[in-house]
Formats: sequence, structure tokens, C-alpha cells
Amino acid sequence: MYFEYPELLWLEVIPALMVLHYLYLELRRNPHLRVSSSVPWRLQGMTVMNFLRHLPFLLRIFALAMIIVAIARPRSSEKVDRVDTEGIDIVLAMDVSTSMLARDFNPDRISAAKDIAIEFIAQRPSDRIGIVVFAGESYTQCPLTTDRATLINLMKEVSTDLIEDGTAIGNGLATAVARIKDSDAKSRVIILLTDGVNNRGEITPQMAAEIARTYGIRVYTIGVGANGMAPYPVMTPWGIDVQKVKVEIDEALLADIAQSTGGRYFRATDNTKLMEIYSEINKMETSRTTIDSFPIYKELFTGYALAALVAFLLEMMLSFFVIRRLP
Repeated sequence: MYFEYPELLWLEVIPALMVLHYLYLELRRNPHLRVSSSVPWRLQGMTVMNFLRHLPFLLRIFALAMIIVAIARPRSSEKVDRVDTEGIDIVLAMDVSTSMLARDFNPDRISAAKDIAIEFIAQRPSDRIGIVVFAGESYTQCPLTTDRATLINLMKEVSTDLIEDGTAIGNGLATAVARIKDSDAKSRVIILLTDGVNNRGEITPQMAAEIARTYGIRVYTIGVGANGMAPYPVMTPWGIDVQKVKVEIDEALLADIAQSTGGRYFRATDNTKLMEIYSEINKMETSRTTIDSFPIYKELFTGYALAALVAFLLEMMLSFFVIRRLP
């Protein structure tokens, strides 16, 4: 605790002088009464009333002292850290071709990718995040936003039957670049996830990567799929049949895109590995924080003012209802 106006505490000399003056008067006081016999008073001795008559003065001095403390403005303070975060703009570019229905992930590739992406979104509250989906074509599922509820709901709506089938990696990356290139964020990132080989689109992946590099956008690429063969649901006249299909991922292309833009290429072969990849990207792309310390003050004069008020009220009650009735 400290005082905002400590010089006012010198006023405490006033109640101290009042106490000295009161003692001086008490010592000089010599009241007398002529009576026929002093025996009753000698037998009675000192009573509570003899001490009680000093109480109003003591309460008045106490109240005055508390008022002086209150106007000196006692305060307490503690240091608080203010954290200013500078978020990162991130676009999640997700392959939604039918090959993402393969069941080498639990329950399948696209469901696992969506669930883990939702966890990633929830862990980055200070970043703007957008969603781009691509197959034979590409489009923006959600522009850059900090609205986590909207992002998560739109991510849940992603499915493989939204657009024409195929794998247009170049188009997907170019659309993601278009969504983020005008951002004024200090760091701009695209996370491109696919499980196939580029076979559609007007823009080549290499051209899209060059555009991203020109704008200073970092691209992390993720190849999704088990090694070798993967179970894939196939519609037959007798219903859905799960067949083994070969996993084909153009890892060289994905690695080249990541390297040319300053990012990294990852290979996810199951749910756990994909979760670890997103966790690693989450650690690498940390938001910049600025911490400023500043004091928070708490005013304490209220307690002292209240104590003074109570003392004044008690003095008035004693003076009007008790002390004045003393014989």
C-alpha cells in the first residue's frame, strides 16, 4: 500500500495536538461539590461511567485521523502483463477428390483431415484462417476470418461431392494464394493437403508455387495416404465393396512446392501422423506476442472513510443518549 498524496499525512499532527490539549485540560480540571459527607463517593470508587465519558472524544479523534488517511488516498497496486498478439493469416487448401474416401485413415481420409483441421483451428485463436477446397476445380469454402464457429461449421460441411472430381493441385494452390495475397499480416501461410497426383486444372502447381513465392507466402504441403495399397469403397451392383487401390502421391512435386516457398513437405500415413504434422506446423508458425507490464491500482480510501463515519455516528449516539445522562 502507498499514498497518492503522502504530504497530507502531516495533518495527523492535528489530532495528536488535540489529544495533548485534552490531557492538559483533564489534568488541570478540579471539579468540586460541597456535600455533608463524601463517604458514598469513596465507597463507590471508579465506575465504567468514569471511563465512558472520554469515549466520545476518542471516537472523534479516531474519525478525524481516518479522514486524513482517506484524503491522502491510500492505494495498492500490482503489475499486470498485457499481451498483444500479432496473428498469422492461414489458408487451409484441402483436396476433396473422391480418392479422399480411402479408408487407410479412421474412418476415412477426408473425415480425419477435417477433424484434425478443426482441432488446429481451435488452437489458433489470434489468427485469421480461411478454407479452400479443390478437386477437378477449386473454390473458397470460407474467406479469412477469426470467427471460429463459422470456420468449424464450414469445415464440417466439406465433402467429396461438392465439385467435379479430379485433382487440380495448381488451381487449389492458386485459389488459396488469391485469398491471402492482399493480406497485410506479417506472416502468410498456406497448408495444402492432397492425396493424389495433379491431373486437372488450368494452372500448373509449379506456376502456382511461383506466384506464392512472389507474394512471400509460405506453403506447407501434406501428402495424405498409407504406403503401398489402401482400402477404398467401390460401388458395385451388390452394394459398396471395399477394394485395395494403389496409393499415388506426387511427393516430389509437393516437396518442390514447399521448398520453393520456404515451407516444408510432410507425409501423413495415418491419423496420428497427420495430427503430429499439424501440431508441428502449429509450433513453427507461432504468433508474435508483445508483453507490456503496467500497474493496476486498487483504491483503499473507502474503508478508512467508512471507519470515520462509524466513529462519528457512535460519538453522536453516546453524546445524546448516554453521556448526557450521567449524574
